[in-house]
Amino acid sequence: MISVTRLNGHRVVLNAELIKFLEETPDTMITLVNGERIIVKEALDEVVRRAVEYCRHVRAFAV
Repeated sequence: MISVTRLNGHRVVLNAELIKFLEETPDTMITLVNGERIIVKEALDEVVRRAVEYCRHVRAFAV
């Protein structure tokens, strides 16, 4: 799970494994596998960094 901030300032926690793709238009839009879209304040690179960090953390416990 990763924490992101919606444009209205509310923080939400999102399952990083459900991210289908990211767009920067210039706001960062996260599209989930179910088609839902979330626009967040964080830059695209920051969302990618958090998602990668989450995946590494999950895989470290799988061994």
